This record gives sequence, structure tokens and C-alpha cells, in this order.
Amino acid sequence: MINIVANGQKIEAREGETILTALRRAGIKVPTLCHMEDLTPTGACRLCVVELEGAQNLVPACSYPVAEGMKIKSHSARVLAARKTIIELLLASHPDDCLYCARNNKCELQSLAAELGVRHRRFYGTYTKKPLDISGLSLQRDPEKCILCGRCVRVCEEVQTVSAIDFIKRGSKTFIGTAFDQGLNVSSCINCGQCAVVCPTGAIVERSYVDQVMAALADRSKYVVVQHAPSISVTLAEEFGYKPGLDVDGKMVSALRWMGFQRVFDTSFSADLTIMEEASELVHRVQNGGVLPMMTSCSPGWIKFVETFFPEFIPNLSTCKSPQQMLGALIKSFFAEKQGIAPEDIVSVSIMPCTAKKFESGRSEFQQNFLPDVDYVLTTRELGQMCRMFGIEFDKLAPEAPDTPFGERSSAGKIFGATGGVMEAALRTAHLLITGKEMDELKIAALRGLKGRKETTIDIEGLNVGIAVVNGLGNARRLLEEIKAGRNDLHFIEVMACPGGCIGGGGQPLGLDKEAVQRRMKALYKIDTEETLRQSHNNKWVKRLYEEYLVKPLSERSHHLLHTHYSQRELLR
Repeated sequence: MINIVANGQKIEAREGETILTALRRAGIKVPTLCHMEDLTPTGACRLCVVELEGAQNLVPACSYPVAEGMKIKSHSARVLAARKTIIELLLASHPDDCLYCARNNKCELQSLAAELGVRHRRFYGTYTKKPLDISGLSLQRDPEKCILCGRCVRVCEEVQTVSAIDFIKRGSKTFIGTAFDQGLNVSSCINCGQCAVVCPTGAIVERSYVDQVMAALADRSKYVVVQHAPSISVTLAEEFGYKPGLDVDGKMVSALRWMGFQRVFDTSFSADLTIMEEASELVHRVQNGGVLPMMTSCSPGWIKFVETFFPEFIPNLSTCKSPQQMLGALIKSFFAEKQGIAPEDIVSVSIMPCTAKKFESGRSEFQQNFLPDVDYVLTTRELGQMCRMFGIEFDKLAPEAPDTPFGERSSAGKIFGATGGVMEAALRTAHLLITGKEMDELKIAALRGLKGRKETTIDIEGLNVGIAVVNGLGNARRLLEEIKAGRNDLHFIEVMACPGGCIGGGGQPLGLDKEAVQRRMKALYKIDTEETLRQSHNNKWVKRLYEEYLVKPLSERSHHLLHTHYSQRELLR
């Protein structure tokens, strides 16, 4: 350990770490617009500059290493003047349409301008004249609001290894765009939305469908239903200032009914259904020489990643639709028939942690008679916006239960929201299908946690099943390359496109950090520990659905409604 002094406070720092890391650990707030945790510092924005005793120039805290006896001033008059000038220069060529911006009140540039007392314009620059890119179903870009911090480029290239966007041209003409400066819809973008999470301004945001949902709720000729994903209940409260990990499931259901949704369903129910189909598919492949390793298909960003970069692995993907699309298909078939409602009169809305779900709902594979199974997808952030629009106060809401027949779930379906949850839930049911007996210990510790890749072997009465759990597409790419090179000891692989899984999705509340993701994960596993219904195959409403409608897993009707296929996508070159 090294001893340093910051603002008169003695701090112990680790040898080799940066000033920024040491100061933040000590609770000293240092602003930055370019820094990304766990990635190599770039020192691009210079907002994190600090003053060192004896040094002539200010130094960037994000890339300057600590040294024994170092004396630091993080908020001296000289430092504050430098930071204020940087913000003023950024604002010189930045649009002033804050009232209409999706990131209004959630913009880091806006917050820093207020914090540093920027109250008038000292510099005047030339605005970047670039059109909006609204070509994608999930994300939209406004290049005029880009401050060239590079965060989006780095998360896309270094974390996700997709490289859909990059810096184009040089000097004052530099901007961020796609290959050949085309729309996102024809790029290699997999719609994960991690770029929108890290963007400090409104340059990249999710494509909003709030207006369309509000119009549907006001249309008395439409029957509007909503489903909410497993992770939403442990993240929504953050939109209202609560600490990460607070489970507001019942209050959220109450809020959705208050808004006017006629039925509120739980996507964790169809997660249980997914397990029934997916575990059955895995057992069928293992026992009948099918294509292995089988790979999960719940994450639409991961699916598009395989279609685009690794089409040779398409046969390895499970044919199961995601829980969102399974429930969407059932709402406009089974539910519509039972209620005597024409499918075209149903507006099916889903609340998801994932911007890629917006793209998924628009895929032609997920339509019946030219009607989409899911009409509109809202993110956690958009649900928070709607709650504020309706004046909903969570403190005053009484918890309510979701509606049948798609309201009851097992905790296996609930842990889908965390990386490793799908695998753990599937193995609980696969064990029963293979042996006819329940697992003695439902918790599989080797599959839990935020590590990028987790591997283990499960012994199911003499059958050794090699499994891997991966989150973040950079980790997925490395595993696929190993399999291409000849690795053959794996039978089942779970992949989530976003780091941490759905709890770290591109549609979750902003200000994401590891501690927040860990709290969300802990909340989901706490639910699993405390509940008695912990296996998907013991969900009585899932059993009833098979008895009344689907017959059995992998039946002809199940294949028609709950399974799909995928195709290779061509890269724009």
C-alpha cells in the first residue's frame, strides 16, 4: 500500500493504481466523461484533471498512477476553472434542445454544466450537421448531440466485440458512425443497447414506443395487455431513487393496472414454459445424437450476434422462442380464444430490460397471420417515465398479484434475469426428465456470480453434462472460437448478450455499476431461496396449459407456437 494525501485527507492507495481509482474508493467524487471501469484509460475528456503539489501542469486522474507521498487537490480553483472551460467548449457546439431530449435531467453533460456553474455561453462553435438515424427498431442516434467521448465505441468494440460503430474522419470533422455511414438497421449492430447505457448525452437512446402505448390505452376498441420480465421488479425502483435490488413486483403490477392495462401477466411464467421446452429439447438432443453443444436462445442480441458473425453455429441454437415471444404467441392464440377476442383487437405490450427485445418483436419470424406476437416493447426506463406521467407514487401503492392464466411462476423462471439463471433453471428440469427424480440441491453455486464465463460439469446419474455460462458477447466470442478450434467437452451453453445478464440490460436504469448489478442479482436469488415453488415443471398453470392446449413439450402445437428458426445475416462490406 502507498500513502497519499488528497484534499488534506490521508488515503491508502494500491501500488500501480490510478489517482482516480484511489480517490473514488475514498469517497472523493471526480467527474469524467470518457472513463469506463475495467477498461484501459484514454484520458480523452480531461475532466478528471487534478492538481499535484510540485507539478507545473494539471494531470488526468484516470491515467496518472499514484506515488508515495503524493499530495493531491481534486477541487482547487485551478482545477475547477479547467473543468468549467472544458464543459463550456463542449457546449459551444452542442444543441440547446434539452427540453425535447430523451436524456433531459439524466444527461451527464447537463449535470456537470449545472455543477460547475455554467450559466452563459462564452464560446461559439459550429454545430455538427448530421441527420438523425431512426432506421433501427431498438436504438436511434443523434450525431449532433455526440461529444466524442468514445464510450459507445469502446463498449461496442472492447466489451461486446461487435464494432458496429467507430470514429470516422479526423480532426474537427470527426464523428461517430457505422460502416460507410449507413443506418443502424444495415450495420452489424446487435441492438444490445450497451452504447445507450454508457452514452453521457442523448446521442444514442432507445427508440421509444411510449406514445404508441399511451394511444392504445386510450383506444376503447382495443384490449391492452402487458407482460413484465423477471428482472424488472428488482430494477424499476431505481428510477425513483431507491437503492438497487429492491423488489417492487406487487407494486409494479398495481401501477400497471392503474395505467389502464386490462391484464397484467408475468413473463416469468413463460420463462417456466421456456424451460419445459428447452430442457426437453436438450434431453432429446443428448439422447438422439442431436447437434451439441446446444445454446440458449433467450437473448435476442446474442441470436443476432450468431446470425451475423458465427452462422455456422445456428444449428446449435435452441429452437425455443424467448419467454417474451412465447407469451406473446400464447396471448394472441390461447388467451384470445379463451376470452373470445379477435387477435387483431389485442394490443400486446411487454416491459423488458433489453433494447434488443424491441428488434426481436419486429422480426418476421414472430408473427401469426401477419400480426406481431408482441406489438410494443418498453424498457425499464420507459416504464419509469410512464409511472411519472401518470403521477404514480410507489410508496402509496398496495401490492397486487398478476392475472391468470399467465401470472403464476416458479422462482426458476424468476432467476432468468441473472446470468446463469436460465442454465440453473433448465438443469433443475432436465434432471427430472432424465432421472425421474428431483435434484437434491437446487442451487448450483458454480453458475452464480458476475464472472464473464463460468464452467462446470454436472453428474446426472452417470451422465456427465458439460455446461458453460457466458455473459457479454466478448466472452461469448472467445468461447465460440474455442469450439471452432475443436473443443468438444460442452453439452449446454447459456449466453446473455449483456454483462450480468438481463439485470445489466441496455434498457435498465442509467448509472449502471457493478455494485448495482450485484444487488439486483442478490435480490433475484433471495426470491429463489425464500419461495417454495422453485422448479418450472411444478408450476400448476404451466401443467394446465399443456393439458388444455399444448399437449406436451415439443408437440406439434408447441413447435408451431413456441419454436422458431434463424438465418444467416450478411455483413455490409
